[in-house]
Amino acid sequence: AVIGRAEAMAAAAMVAAAGGGDFSDLREIKKQLLSVAERSRERGLQHSGKWAAELAFALDPLPLSELPPPPVLTEEDARDLDAYTLAKSYFDLKEYDRAAYFLQGCKSQKAYFLYMYSRYLSGEKKKDDETVDSLGPLEKGQVKNEALRELRVELSKKHKAQELDGFGLYLYGVVLRKLDLVKEAIDVFVEAAHALPLHWGAWLELCNLITDKEMLKFLSLPDTWMKEFFLAHIYTELQLIEEALQKYQSLIDAGFSKSTYIISQIAVAYHNIRDIDKALSIFNELRKQDPYRIENMDTFSNLLYVRSMKPELSYLAHNLCEIDKYRVETCCVIGNYYSLRSQHEKAALYFQRALKLNARYLGAWTLMGHEYMEMKNTSAAIQAYRHAIEVNKRDYRAWYGLGQTYEILKMPFYCLYYYRRAHQLRPNDSRMLVALGECYEKLNQLVEAKKCYWRAYAVGDVEKMALVKLAKLHEQLNESEQAAQCYIKYIQDIYSCGEVVEHLEVSTAFRYLAQYYFKCKLWDEASACAQKCCAFNDTREEGKALLRQILQLRNQGETSSTDVAAPFFLPASLSANNTPTRRVSPLNLSSVTP
Repeated sequence: AVIGRAEAMAAAAMVAAAGGGDFSDLREIKKQLLSVAERSRERGLQHSGKWAAELAFALDPLPLSELPPPPVLTEEDARDLDAYTLAKSYFDLKEYDRAAYFLQGCKSQKAYFLYMYSRYLSGEKKKDDETVDSLGPLEKGQVKNEALRELRVELSKKHKAQELDGFGLYLYGVVLRKLDLVKEAIDVFVEAAHALPLHWGAWLELCNLITDKEMLKFLSLPDTWMKEFFLAHIYTELQLIEEALQKYQSLIDAGFSKSTYIISQIAVAYHNIRDIDKALSIFNELRKQDPYRIENMDTFSNLLYVRSMKPELSYLAHNLCEIDKYRVETCCVIGNYYSLRSQHEKAALYFQRALKLNARYLGAWTLMGHEYMEMKNTSAAIQAYRHAIEVNKRDYRAWYGLGQTYEILKMPFYCLYYYRRAHQLRPNDSRMLVALGECYEKLNQLVEAKKCYWRAYAVGDVEKMALVKLAKLHEQLNESEQAAQCYIKYIQDIYSCGEVVEHLEVSTAFRYLAQYYFKCKLWDEASACAQKCCAFNDTREEGKALLRQILQLRNQGETSSTDVAAPFFLPASLSANNTPTRRVSPLNLSSVTP
């Protein structure tokens, strides 16, 4: 059945209305959103309908005269109305086979879509029922949706005859993606976005299939305001956070400042760049605006977990449990809560529960991998991380987790591969670089290791370990001046942060510097560092011994050397009060700069 004339006109009008990437007419945008929300609900596409409705709610209400008119019915729509109305009631009650039975032979676009979508969801439901009964979540990939091949054959015929509207193309793309025909699926989703730019589902599916910026460049996307939302979302997914935040800011400026969707996406973006305080404050604000919201609350719980905020995480877990305990996000929050309490078996159980609810839920696979790591079950951890990568190849945490598991298994070449992949996804994350450096060190590729540690320091070392590791490498290679310089920079960094010095390596740094200055016969500097050593339990005795030696040599009349080249020294605030610290220009570190 070719699209009915009225249906075709309505679709063309929506495409024309969505055209143009500007936000000058917010009333028109609101009309479009209300219209597509209704059309999505008629076809059982609840999530797309909800997204459009949430966005419409963020805009000012329309007067009665400007509300969008009800969709025009075609002859075919009128003929199929009874069957559609009956089938839709069955569909809403999740009786998919029953809905499909009564829609057989329907010709209208709306009824045909519901017929095919009912068959698709029936296959998915049967697949899920089989897996829940027989297998644990780790074996889920072995059960297939039997309906997919038939649906593909029928939809491809319609596609060739150009009889699919925007919704039909979306469903065809989903079927192709489920059959792992990624290239074909991307083409069909792009076509769906052109046919019906206002349907968020097609854009979102496209987001999940694009793995890098290069792929994005080659897509010919419709020039519509919806493209701005898509680009902001994909930039967040591809870890291009600055670009994403700029896009979201421009959307807020355009008039979407009340949108909870945008606020949550900005919070996720800050979470991705580990700006934890900013992300936490935005999530707290979001919860005030939308207290019963469950989406993204697992990300919020990750932030509370990282900050070890037990009372807040406990409150969030109890709160979500009251709202809906059988939601994937709720299970992940409870899992995080138990993990923070070091009850790893219980945590893994909740992540498994989340995966029974949705096997394609990325966060749960990764978090379950972490729990198996804590329980020293490396084979299960590897399996969980691999599943996470199957769901989303852009998940750097899963690649990094695989690197860690193979590190435990003492397989450095495997480690190197996985850490490299994590680093490609997060080029400015110092943790990936330090892990890579350690790998190169184990493989005795010391030049590469040095480059990694230096780069980790250059991009802003989160764990403040890169300089220590670099210094130890220089020690190994007998490059004492560079080692001393790294230790000095490390000490300056630690003290300039104003942190409570819990770093074990601070004592190591002072010990090395004391010995280095002692060899250089720089008694003042050596005694300053030796005195600092006395403040730490593990270096106290060595510090005292060195001070005695310095005193002995001074009493014998040994003078401090002035002709030995030495790196720059500790800031005055760190040296002993009675010891002047000489200032020498720093060494050039370009020899270890990658």
